[in-house]
Amino acid sequence: MDAAGAPLQAVLVLLACAVLTVVAARSLHLPPMLGYLFTGVVLGPHALALAADSAAMHHLAEFGVVFLMFSIGLEFSLPKLVVMRRVVFGLGLAQVCATLVLVLAATLALGGTWQAGIALGGALAMSSTAIVSKLLGERGELDTAHGREIIGTLLFQDLAVVPLLILVPALGGATQELGLAIAIALGKAAVVLGVLIIAGPRVMRGWFRVVAARRSNELFVLNVLLITLGLAWITSLAGLSLALGAFLAGALISETEYRYQVEEDIKPFRDVLLGLFFVTVGMALDLNIVAGRLWLVVLVLVLLVGAKFALAAALSRAFGSPSGTALRSAIALAQGGEFGFVLLSAAGAAAIVPGGVLQTLLAAVILSMLASPFLIAASDRIVMKLSSSEWMMRSLELHRIAAQSIATERHVIILGYGRNGQRLARLLDAEGVRSIALDLDPERVREAALAGDTVVFADCARREALVAAGISRASAVVVTFADAAAAVRVLAHIHALNPGLPVIVRAREESDIEKLTAAGASEVVPEALESGLMLASHTLLWIGVPLARIMRRLRSVRDEHYGLLRGLFHGAGDEPESLDAAQPRLHTLTIDASAFAAGRTFGELRLEALGVQVKIVRRAGGGKLPPAQDLRLEPGDVVVLLGVPDQLAAAALRLLQG
Repeated sequence: MDAAGAPLQAVLVLLACAVLTVVAARSLHLPPMLGYLFTGVVLGPHALALAADSAAMHHLAEFGVVFLMFSIGLEFSLPKLVVMRRVVFGLGLAQVCATLVLVLAATLALGGTWQAGIALGGALAMSSTAIVSKLLGERGELDTAHGREIIGTLLFQDLAVVPLLILVPALGGATQELGLAIAIALGKAAVVLGVLIIAGPRVMRGWFRVVAARRSNELFVLNVLLITLGLAWITSLAGLSLALGAFLAGALISETEYRYQVEEDIKPFRDVLLGLFFVTVGMALDLNIVAGRLWLVVLVLVLLVGAKFALAAALSRAFGSPSGTALRSAIALAQGGEFGFVLLSAAGAAAIVPGGVLQTLLAAVILSMLASPFLIAASDRIVMKLSSSEWMMRSLELHRIAAQSIATERHVIILGYGRNGQRLARLLDAEGVRSIALDLDPERVREAALAGDTVVFADCARREALVAAGISRASAVVVTFADAAAAVRVLAHIHALNPGLPVIVRAREESDIEKLTAAGASEVVPEALESGLMLASHTLLWIGVPLARIMRRLRSVRDEHYGLLRGLFHGAGDEPESLDAAQPRLHTLTIDASAFAAGRTFGELRLEALGVQVKIVRRAGGGKLPPAQDLRLEPGDVVVLLGVPDQLAAAALRLLQG
């Protein structure tokens, strides 16, 4: 192959391997970054050498860090920091400082320099925001006590990267000039920060207003890229890092009304380039060196995870958290993080840390990140074994739930007590239907309970919480949160505990309907559909379309989406407008021993030829049965039919007389 084709071949090999490993990581429910790391290790110069660890690739990969810091800046919010100040500037600050001090002491004890101790301490203090936040979101634990502790600590770590990116390169200078170099770097940072903070928000908001007024998505994205890379370039001219400028760009945009649109537009660039960064990290790992000192890598891995776990647990307990919360927080924070790679690279570039030490630490951090999803998945079992009080706390939680539901039967269990859950509870109460709600927001639960609502603090994703809520005695369960992945997990528990229980699930998009239905939801209510129907109905009403026609149109659309809402049982008290002969209605028919249908299957009866749909069969002692073609009817079965009156009469005649 000629020289021109060689770079393209390397890129294709890199892309193919990255796609395959990320697919494998997704299939195993692991973060994609682990697939990228594996790609770099396998294809790098120290393994198969199919992709060059070139300076150009490192420069391109650096933009991944730039966009990651930009995303962190977008999340930076002074009101958010004020609300979480105790966790962020209390527990988070304590964790970073304590880790740095411990690593510094260990480095000095082993004969290293204090510069290396500070650089390594800062790098090892980091945990993986990308891995941990994603896993907590998937497990529905972001709003739990330990979830808030973890996110607050991760937020401080992300903020701590900014001064560390200034400090670590300066540590590589001459010792006698180090203080001056750090002072100059901090001075430059203060000047740049001051100018941007004072003038930036007003200029940023005004400029974005000009760009947004052109109503061009292409222009909007180009503008975001210009601002991100432009501020990164300005900070690099001042002798500071590109990442600092990107962080400032994100922080400035976060104060505008355009932050959410910017976050969506920048995500593809961030994810792809950040993946390339992790590929280059994997390429930097020399497997020969690691294999030669494998015992040392394993030892460092155990010390890293063990020390960070013990430190985080002790600090959490010191800040007043129960042992269960402290242990769960510690498990999630015990691994290394993506910014640890950035700081280790900076330490290597500044020649602060020897290459062999960097390789050992790099391997240990990668392995700790690989182990993190498995540790978090097993956190409940680990906490139960390590904390004797966790059993008591869990028992008290279940006792509170059981105390609310013990005397209740045929009640509705509401999972999630936000706006939708509270409105549902009030409507049920107005109809005299008892309910019990489970929610993970302690402040909401406290205030609602004081107001007399039947709501308890509990994690509905736990089987024992559902059992304590009386799921075996309930008449229905309503999932009011719109997290489809969490709802699927809850549905699995519900159907394992009470297979015949109706479960109504809220969905954010219509695309979630199929997934939730397959998981066992009796009915899925998509927000997008209902809001669209309400918008359409009000619009039609205001432009003069008769109300009766609008209602028929809405009923027709809902019939297509909600099987259980299609048709009503007719009664003597129905309103006149409901007696439309062309409107499908529900009708029940009991099959006695003398009926023609007794002993025959639906395939033999061919009711569909009459235009009638069988909705369900209720069998004494057997619950509700789906109307399969091979289902043989028995005496005592109740058949629920859907059709117009003439069709229902013909179906009844066939079922009873043939």
